[in-house]
Amino acid sequence: MSHINIEIKARSSRNNEIRKKLLEMGADFKGEDHQIDTYFKVDFGRLKLREGNIENNLIAYSRNNRKGSKKSEVVLYEAGNKTKDLKKVMESSHKILAVVDKRREIYFIDNVKFHLDRVNGLGEFMEIEAIDFSGDVGEEKLKKQCEEYMKILKIEEKDLIENSYSDMLMG
Repeated sequence: MSHINIEIKARSSRNNEIRKKLLEMGADFKGEDHQIDTYFKVDFGRLKLREGNIENNLIAYSRNNRKGSKKSEVVLYEAGNKTKDLKKVMESSHKILAVVDKRREIYFIDNVKFHLDRVNGLGEFMEIEAIDFSGDVGEEKLKKQCEEYMKILKIEEKDLIENSYSDMLMG
């Protein structure tokens, strides 16, 4: 499955407050996932294998590192219970760049996904991902959705980060 999304990532010391607001707005709580993301060296873009209790995916994506809303072009393979076999294949043919170990609360409001993350070695973060699953939403509406939820959740510009967790761990 391929799609585009617009996302923001921010440091957060207010995840309890954000969680409460998301639930007040009727967000669909999908659960808390313990995720291990293994990033592999590739010629272009990024490639990671996500192993979790809820999400188990091989994800190839390209995105520019910059503060604020960022466009990602994503190709996602839902691995189900095959991540251990897939990891063996990937490790036998690709160098591992980084491993991100995190606890992630997952919420949805329509096509917008919210993450409240606790990342080992980095701290607490929150993410907003406005996703165009069908190709009918468009980049401008996705950006507008991110901006609206930033205001509603009181995410400040100064808290936005440009890099992925893997980049931050690699220094």
